[in-house]
Amino acid sequence: MFKHPLFTKLAALTAITVLLLFGLGLIEDVVRDRLRYRSITAQSVAESLAGPQTLMGPMIHSACVESWDEEVGKGEERRMVERRREFILTAMPEQLKLTTGAAMEERARGLHKVNTYNLKANVTAQWGSLASLLPQSSMKNSRMHCGAPIVMMAVGDARGIRTAQFTMGSQALALKPGTFHPTYSRGLHAVLPESVRGKADGLTATLDLELVGTERLAIVPLGGNTEVLMTSSWPHPSFAGRFLPSEREVKKTGFSAQWRLSSLATTAQADIANGKRICLGADEGSDYAHSGATPGDCADSFSVAFIDPVNPYSLSDRATKYGVLFIALTFVAVGLFELMKKLRVHPVQYLLVGSALCSFFLLLVSLSEHLPFGISYAVAASACVLLLAYYASHMLGALTRGVPLGAGIALLYGLLYVLLQLEQTALVVGAIALFLVLAAVMVLTRKVNWYGLSQGGTPPRPTMPPVQRPAAPRAEAA
Repeated sequence: MFKHPLFTKLAALTAITVLLLFGLGLIEDVVRDRLRYRSITAQSVAESLAGPQTLMGPMIHSACVESWDEEVGKGEERRMVERRREFILTAMPEQLKLTTGAAMEERARGLHKVNTYNLKANVTAQWGSLASLLPQSSMKNSRMHCGAPIVMMAVGDARGIRTAQFTMGSQALALKPGTFHPTYSRGLHAVLPESVRGKADGLTATLDLELVGTERLAIVPLGGNTEVLMTSSWPHPSFAGRFLPSEREVKKTGFSAQWRLSSLATTAQADIANGKRICLGADEGSDYAHSGATPGDCADSFSVAFIDPVNPYSLSDRATKYGVLFIALTFVAVGLFELMKKLRVHPVQYLLVGSALCSFFLLLVSLSEHLPFGISYAVAASACVLLLAYYASHMLGALTRGVPLGAGIALLYGLLYVLLQLEQTALVVGAIALFLVLAAVMVLTRKVNWYGLSQGGTPPRPTMPPVQRPAAPRAEAA
């Protein structure tokens, strides 16, 4: 049985399929290398310009030291020792309003492009009573010393600060780099007069900030009531973090999103007061990234990523995952021609057809580095379809057989392009297409005698016994 030509052919096709899968694996490695190079490019741009950004603040803080004398030892060794307690007093805004607009700027390193943005933000913060800045003694007869109150605005990467103007009432404040905060050290600050400490009627501050960053922006809802309005010309935002926008509108010309949050819904104020890390919108190695942090270790925040949905490398990576399906369906189509038309196709010809299919994915990723993805896909698919239609016309012995095969492969490429553009419905469309292909194969092969193919002959089919018909009456002799 194993010496039958059919089994020899199947063994050869199995070996060819394994060889083609190995080739597809090499192409997938090329795509992953390109993806890795793109990640390195994004990191390089972030190192040269500024990384993903985080906005946290404004808030007021004051560093305090409480000291007291404590008696230690007994007898002649008894002496007085000074003890110290260091702590930070903070005042969070009761009302916080941010209005931001992000203009996108594309940066490139060689063939790879990275989305950067220029953010212009207007931040208005209102504080009520500043009694939280009054120090409270924890020890009797202790001495208390506090530094000047400081209003600060923390950012993820201070290199991205272009311009900043801080005003309190009608008075412009002198801004200085850094925040003098032990946890959130990157940003800017201004020193406030001592008279604001414990102020009952509160104060209002406004910050106009121009900030550049890379790919992502995160905001900490630090106010008792926080309102954020963000607009941008980028049409592909990805909202993430602990809170989604309460209102958003995404168009081809850009997006607008609005968040309205209450301190009843977020623990951001307590998180920042306790020094929790901000885990969104920070690059590796910054003061705000915390490796191995769990959601409970991170302060509440939300973010917007300016993603590129037509990233040629991610789309090429998705396309190569369908390579096995392409090879299998094409081999099935050639096998049906061979079966239905009583042809003989050599395994080498199967190998050449499969190699042409694999070359499509390599053409796609290489062309998409220089051309838009849609044009690259059309060029690569057209070249492979024309080549396969021409070769199949000679392989199958007639133009009328090669052209339908080429048309079927073109249909596969069209279906794959549709699947690449879909996100939510890609699975159901792909499942329906596979079902239709399977149904077509079953219909076309419904009359094939598989026993005859494997045994070299046709097994006897069960026959119905002859029907006994009643004899016609004979005519009586006159």
